[in-house]
Amino acid sequence: MDPWRYSTGGISFALRVTPRGGRDDIDGIETLANGRSVVKVRVRAIAEGGEANRAVTELLAKALGVPKARVKILSGITSRLKQVAVDGDPRQLGNILRKLTATTPEQDSGASTGE
Repeated sequence: MDPWRYSTGGISFALRVTPRGGRDDIDGIETLANGRSVVKVRVRAIAEGGEANRAVTELLAKALGVPKARVKILSGITSRLKQVAVDGDPRQLGNILRKLTATTPEQDSGASTGE
């Protein structure tokens, strides 16, 4: 089951953010201890003065192909767990997120072998 919810104006989903994560990337889906599924995101920015939140907003906007103004952090401004909403075509956004979260770094490292 996808960790995002569809609405008429877009999608919303939970994130687990790793600030100072070495790179800006979407790392897939993780199931938390309470059974809740979240999208894992890492950013290079530090969690100070809103820098990590800005980096998350920019990363999601770029990855989903929407303007930054369409990505809103609904809750969790000061937490690693955040609820995010993205305005746009919900089906298209869901399809993009599904592709982004289906790839893990382990899968990427072996992708070019065998050619």
